[in-house]
Amino acid sequence: MNHSDLLAQAPSLAAGMAAAAHSPDTQLSQTRHRAALVAGWRIPPGSTVLELGCGQGDMTAVLAEAVGPEGRVVAVDVAAPSYGEPVTLGESAARLAAGPLGPRIDFRFGTDVLDPSVDFPEGTFDHVVLAHCSWYFASLGQLRDTLARVRPWARRLCFTEWDLTPASDDQLAHLLAVLIQGQIEAAGSHGEGNVRTPFSREGLLRLLPEAGWTADGSEPVDSGELQDGDWEIAACLDLVESATGLAALPEPVRQLVLSQADVLRAVAKPRGNRALAAYSVTAR
Repeated sequence: MNHSDLLAQAPSLAAGMAAAAHSPDTQLSQTRHRAALVAGWRIPPGSTVLELGCGQGDMTAVLAEAVGPEGRVVAVDVAAPSYGEPVTLGESAARLAAGPLGPRIDFRFGTDVLDPSVDFPEGTFDHVVLAHCSWYFASLGQLRDTLARVRPWARRLCFTEWDLTPASDDQLAHLLAVLIQGQIEAAGSHGEGNVRTPFSREGLLRLLPEAGWTADGSEPVDSGELQDGDWEIAACLDLVESATGLAALPEPVRQLVLSQADVLRAVAKPRGNRALAAYSVTAR
């Protein structure tokens, strides 16, 4: 399925998501972003795909559309079905399972592929996909081990994440919010936000050979429509301002975070903050 075909399906795919009932415009922009990614990865009909960190299924729905009725998507996430708001992972998965894409999708929540009980025969999947989920890993070591674990199962890796290098001044607020959250995690105050271990594109490219993968493509991805800048700024300031968010930090780190949060408040807009660009990497 080519780029234009997948993008043409984006409105109907977005409408099939449970979150569309709360924010239809937001859901459409998120689905369009993922449709562009999958089209760029050239995942053909009939493919088998392992998706790690599937969350509410934004990427899962697009992958299921791309692989067609003869394909299959196994979508896994370490979180429980009750996780998420205003729609839980389980509610979103149930909505997709009840729709036309349901027979193509196998959701597996509460599943960690590093658990020895989780296993697949060698070459089970044509592609393994990680889409905007890698910063949630507790460490780069955990990400490396995960990529190494799935290496025998899949022939090709399709990966996308935010690019830490801002292209313009109006992306600095998103960058600051990401780095502050990463510092809080690194200093020992562990949370459940989307940002725990932010790393650069170059960091990923250094990591891939350690996990047995050889990158064969990397390109920037436009994110101009997306709302993730606003979301991460709000999450960061909520964490800093909470009663327990910084309590476990050493005092010098706490003061550094507080000062950076002051800068974040000064440069962030009330809404409409431009998200960082994203990047896509493929590997074999």
